[in-house]
Order: sequence, then structure tokens, then C-alpha cells
Amino acid sequence: MNEDFLDLLRSLLTANARFLIVGAHALAVHGVPRATGDLDVWVEPSKENASRVWAALTAFGAPVTSLDITDATLAEQDVVIQIGVPPRRIDLLTSVSGLDFATAWDTRLVSTVAQLSLPFISRDALIANKRATGRLKDLADLEALGESPE
Repeated sequence: MNEDFLDLLRSLLTANARFLIVGAHALAVHGVPRATGDLDVWVEPSKENASRVWAALTAFGAPVTSLDITDATLAEQDVVIQIGVPPRRIDLLTSVSGLDFATAWDTRLVSTVAQLSLPFISRDALIANKRATGRLKDLADLEALGESPE
């Protein structure tokens, strides 16, 4: 994981934000590494957590003013905020297909990366998300995990 990603994750941890790493980085922690151009971070869409995420973004140095968002934006469902460009792009998501944050949080996997204890989506939640999304790359990910697409 590159230093930019680690810096943001460190800021989120320091701010006590509730977040889960999803996407290809979660796939890798579950034993199926694949190339990716971004880091997908699912943040809990609550008012309290939005303030924490906003503080973390500010501490990280994200261009929050040019992104045309406020901390309230992070409390809404179905928001995607992209910071940077591949291969170092960070996607902040307030929802993911097929899952609710509270349930995914309760089943999270904490794994140590670069001396940080990071919360990843569980294998079962990852599979449910991949099935719900249904994109070709997600179906390929399911196969790589040894799971059927249905």
C-alpha cells in the first residue's frame, strides 16, 4: 500500500473515524491480490462520523474546498468522493452495493498493514458486495475467491 494511502488511513484512525477498506485492497487481505488504481474507503454515513472524516481529510491535506463538499455531504447516502488520480486515487464512499455499514462494521476484519491496525470488510460481506455489484471484474473476483456469482 502506498504512502499516500497510509497517510489518509492514519488520519482516519487518529480522528477515530469509522471506516472500512473495501474493493481490491480488501480482496488482497482475503488472499486474492489484484492490480488496482485506487483505494476504496467506505465511511459510515452519520453526522458524528462525517465530522471525524472531515477532520481526517483536512489533516491529510485533501483539497476539501475544491471538491465542493462539506462535512454534511459525508453523512449522506450514495456519495462518492474521489481524491487524486490513479494509481494513487482515493475513493471515499458512503454506501456500497448490497450492504449496510452497521452490519459490515460488526463483522469487519482488522489486519495490520505498515504497523497500522486497519479495518477491512469481512470476506462474507465482500462476497455479498461483489454479487450485488455484478460488474465483470467483480464476477471475476468472486471466481478468484472460489465463489459462484449467485
